[in-house]
Amino acid sequence: MPLLGVNIDHVATLRQARQGKEPDPVHAAVAAESAGADCITVHLREDRRHIQDRDVDVLRQMVSTRLNLEMSVSEEITDFAVRILPDQATLVPERRQEVTTEGGLDVIAHCDRVTACCKRLSEAGIVVSLFIDPEPEQLRRSADIGVPAVELHTGSYADAKPGAAQQRELKRLHRAAELAAELGLVLNLGHGLDYRNVIPVAQLPGANELNIGHSIIARSITVGLQQAVREMKSLISR
Repeated sequence: MPLLGVNIDHVATLRQARQGKEPDPVHAAVAAESAGADCITVHLREDRRHIQDRDVDVLRQMVSTRLNLEMSVSEEITDFAVRILPDQATLVPERRQEVTTEGGLDVIAHCDRVTACCKRLSEAGIVVSLFIDPEPEQLRRSADIGVPAVELHTGSYADAKPGAAQQRELKRLHRAAELAAELGLVLNLGHGLDYRNVIPVAQLPGANELNIGHSIIARSITVGLQQAVREMKSLISR
């Protein structure tokens, strides 16, 4: 059964809407862990639109499972990661104008910068994962760099119309999962996964961890965060 990483970025999004102190993503992390979350994920963006430096500082002290820091390859954020020492750093693309991450990191086009960032993080003892589209060339280049893990971008699957289109995207993920296993890469998956589409992804061969944020936080508004996490864990366990 895959592990569940809960992304709490949007708790901070709500807080930043009023530039106040509530809701506190640290409290959300504690609640998620108590309900069975296997990992807490946060994305410290360069523009600090939701998660703030203080959040990550406190989470590093409070998280009892694993802290996964999503981050760009910028020197400033890399310096921060090396100081904080999350359990894992997942390198993602980042554009200021996007609402949320819109695609995978192009490891091929930015190989030198990605390799240099991975080297610094690895030397600091941080497990590195690359958030990439489910494309064979991206998987092979990730393996060439020497990272232990990748996270496949599931957004195209999540956005596809149920039926033939979604099945095509699922087959694409399945082929990528098989290649990841051949290359010896730990396989994580995330983006756009929700209570309606998560089960087929959880059944992919070698799926190690699913990172899910928006749908869990949205569900928590009506049932509470702990119940929302338990419901997602139950679906994944099927």
